[in-house]
Amino acid sequence: MTEQQGAEPDVTERSAKDLDYWSFVELAKERLDHEFDDNDARATRVILTLNRAASLVTYDLESSIHRPRGGSWSAFRMMFVLWLAGPMEPNVVANLAGMSRAAVSNLGKTLVARGLLRKEAAAVDGRAVTLTLTDAGLAEIRDIFREQNRRETSWASVLTDIEQDLLVMLLEKLMSQREQVGAKARN
Repeated sequence: MTEQQGAEPDVTERSAKDLDYWSFVELAKERLDHEFDDNDARATRVILTLNRAASLVTYDLESSIHRPRGGSWSAFRMMFVLWLAGPMEPNVVANLAGMSRAAVSNLGKTLVARGLLRKEAAAVDGRAVTLTLTDAGLAEIRDIFREQNRRETSWASVLTDIEQDLLVMLLEKLMSQREQVGAKARN
């Protein structure tokens, strides 16, 4: 039976061209509730929204700050860790920056070539490497951070101070329970 004959159109056919993110979330709830008797729509919405918010903010920071300067979000995270925590081995950088060891290794080569990072033999074990920001790297990360922090302030300013604190508290609670959930992580 066709739509003209009075049949209900398929939800995806009826609305796919008109979907925005929030209507997609509603569509997902409807479809999943229909397909699964035990669907936890609230949990799906929490995770979809958390993922979307993180992706949106990350993309905004990378496209408005890091790429125009010839960098990336990953380079910022790596340099930020080295700036605040000091020289360290690549595996520690990877852990603190939430990156893979391979990503740190590859990105390290790029940052060394740009004169922002130095690789040196570790003092204790000559086979190990220590990563250190150069003076140019320190100046760069400080400058980038100032610009990024202004953008972070713009994002956060849509929430009151109490809402910001509550959001951080809730995210920290979610993260602190990752072992209970059995979450897989790089570290």
